[in-house]
Amino acid sequence: MAGVTLLLVGGVGYAAADVADLAPGILTYDGAPVDPPTPTGSPSASPVWAALPSAAPATATPSPTATAAGAVPTTAGLTKALAALAKDPWLGPSVGISVRDGVTGTELYAVSPSVARAPASTLKLLAAVAITEHLDPDARMTTKVVGGKGPAEIVLVAGGDTRLGEGASDPASVEGRAGLATLADEVAESLRDRRLTAVTLSVDASYAAGPRYPAKWKAIDVRDGFTQGVAMLGRATERPRIGRPSVAVAEVSVAGRLAALLTQRGIATTLAPFSGHGTRAPDAAQELGSVESATYREIVDLALGDSDDALTENLVRQAMAAAGVSAASPAAPPAFVRESLVAAGVDVTGYAALDTSGLAYGQLVSTTTLSEVLTLATTDRNPWLREVVANLPVAGLDGTLSKRFQSRETKAVAGIPRAKTGTLTGISSLAGTTVTADGRLVTFTILADRVPASSGTLGARAALDRFVTALTLCGCH
Repeated sequence: MAGVTLLLVGGVGYAAADVADLAPGILTYDGAPVDPPTPTGSPSASPVWAALPSAAPATATPSPTATAAGAVPTTAGLTKALAALAKDPWLGPSVGISVRDGVTGTELYAVSPSVARAPASTLKLLAAVAITEHLDPDARMTTKVVGGKGPAEIVLVAGGDTRLGEGASDPASVEGRAGLATLADEVAESLRDRRLTAVTLSVDASYAAGPRYPAKWKAIDVRDGFTQGVAMLGRATERPRIGRPSVAVAEVSVAGRLAALLTQRGIATTLAPFSGHGTRAPDAAQELGSVESATYREIVDLALGDSDDALTENLVRQAMAAAGVSAASPAAPPAFVRESLVAAGVDVTGYAALDTSGLAYGQLVSTTTLSEVLTLATTDRNPWLREVVANLPVAGLDGTLSKRFQSRETKAVAGIPRAKTGTLTGISSLAGTTVTADGRLVTFTILADRVPASSGTLGARAALDRFVTALTLCGCH
């Protein structure tokens, strides 16, 4: 299966996908867990695995929101347990590591943490700072239809929701919480009250508007279904999948579906031409119908749990809109994230981002920056960010970690570590929290951006999992 996976990824051009955690995308491969193949050629034909601690965690809890008052690991203890794993040949020669006490934020073990390296999708943790600092976690996105300039004109106004459902609004779901059928019912009733039976539908997509594709995103990744354009309006059923890309212009797709639903309800609806960000709705236009999304809290968890690039970019732009900052420039969103990090007291030395999701190549972030963001969460300096980190994928259970930590050597800690994955060709990273055998909450950040071709993504992934397993099993006090 490993060979098939690597062949697939190389063949589609993205060369690494969050299919089997092989890229920072929205997709996760659900194949059976496999042990990595023995690497051949450089750096070593027969690497020797460092021994893992044999004791199971005694008082570990999988929740970083719980009090973690166990003994603090010592630097000497961590060095003894982790040093050999940090030099694993599968990770290559460029590795940055930071392990910190989750309660105090004190760095306990580090390897070149100040060197800026390619983060891949762990960059989304930095985006989470900007999002949680500027949006209300309990607020919802409103998609509405209002009256247009003429009596028979109506305007669909985007509010940021790209998870609109096809049918009735479903209060029990995150995707599909706001339903187009419910919106059509409300709008049709309002139009009948106005004695209208035929209308023209325009789209106003000016909210938090920016480029459809962030700088340096590759067209082939969109074409092959690894990601999609960034929009403020979209249907949950049109999320991309490998080999099945999303629609080119999500706003037109939503409007087309709404027009069909209105026509079915006796309101003949014609779509107006759409270009740019559409047609702005008149000021103080009368609302004809509206539906509300899941909360931002739920949507952020979805974005990071699925490692959804477009949704992360969407949320950062909405945070910018809340702060009164334009997202029109391609450089504006990563600059906004940087400013949010600085305001939060995070060291941004070496930060050079091109997007906010980690999909673009050529980006640099230090291990220190990522580690300090995790400290913001675990020390409760940003309560919503704490929730976001607490809800990251859990080892061996869900999200992009659902099929990891299932080997003979790592399954003992399944259910305890939780982390954000990151992978591009030659780049493997993992950042999150775990609880040691002594019951102490710790954070970890590992960036490896020169993964040898002989090791491949699966080998690097296994090395990362082994490192976190050793950290979890180690009391090290």
